Amino acid sequence: MLILSLCKNLPTNETLRNNNSAVIKSFGENIDESGSIDLSNAVALMADADSMPMKLVGKVTEVCQAKGCWMNVVADNGQGEPIFVQFKDYGFFMPKDCAGKKVTMDGIVYRETTPVDELRHYAQDKGASAEEIAAITMPKEELKFMAKGVILHEK
Repeated sequence: MLILSLCKNLPTNETLRNNNSAVIKSFGENIDESGSIDLSNAVALMADADSMPMKLVGKVTEVCQAKGCWMNVVADNGQGEPIFVQFKDYGFFMPKDCAGKKVTMDGIVYRETTPVDELRHYAQDKGASAEEIAAITMPKEELKFMAKGVILHEK
């Protein structure tokens, strides 16, 4: 079952780089920041599309505390609705302590309806209480992002 395999142990693909005196970590495919746009612009660009390749900049608000296999990201100013981010082929994970940090992500933005069982799984990953998990009773239509590479800005 897909949900049970979401947080399985897989190797990370992490490299350290120094970019203009700011230490950054790179996960997944090697990407750069050129052509990136703020996450706040993604919603408008997706108005009439089901999916679209994009390079986005935002701030991490939550990370899977089981393995780092997903994260929620908002616009760089910390405002707006978060976008749920997963990683291509579960080929890499993010550090579980990266909430509050800026990221640049390259991948595909897409619309999807997330079923209740997945929403409950993600709530459990976040450490939600049994009552909070049980209160999830409806699927959620949302924008998601499948990242092929992520740059984590440490400073």
